[in-house]
This record gives sequence, C-alpha cells and structure tokens, in this order.
Amino acid sequence: MNKAELIDAISSEAKITKADAGRALDGFINSTTKALKKGDRVALVGFGTFSISKRAARTGRNPQTGKAIQIKAKKVAKFKAGADLAKTVNK
Repeated sequence: MNKAELIDAISSEAKITKADAGRALDGFINSTTKALKKGDRVALVGFGTFSISKRAARTGRNPQTGKAIQIKAKKVAKFKAGADLAKTVNK
C-alpha cells in the first residue's frame, strides 16, 4: 500500500474527505518525525512503538573488492509491533 492508497483507506474508514485524511496522515508523519528527531519514542498502544536506536561504527567489506571499509555510527528509526497488531497479522 502506498501513501495515496493509505489516504483513500483512511478517508473511507473514518468517513472524511481525502483532503482531510491527507492532512491527518501528514500531521501524524510530521509529529512522529519531530518526536524521533528529539530522541523521544512514539507508542501507540496495541499498534506498536516507533523509536530511535544507535548503531556503533564498524568495519565492513566492499562486496565487489573484498576490501575493508569503515562504516560510520548512525541513528536509525525502529518500529516494534504491538501485541494486538502481531496477533492480528499472524491469524
């Protein structure tokens, strides 16, 4: 499902216009992004939790040459599914 299809689904599920659904989705994405950037986590009970994890610097290999390369440390966004979502998906 892409963003346009998600907006259509939200619109029909909530019985609101596509424009309102698009603004709501954009608001959710922007708010979640800002919270993660500050280092906060976003927990939606039953659905899941968005958080930031730190990856340490490490040595990797260039697959073409086999030469060792340094990979910088970075922060990555993570999503952990909640119990209700995991249960529904695994039915």
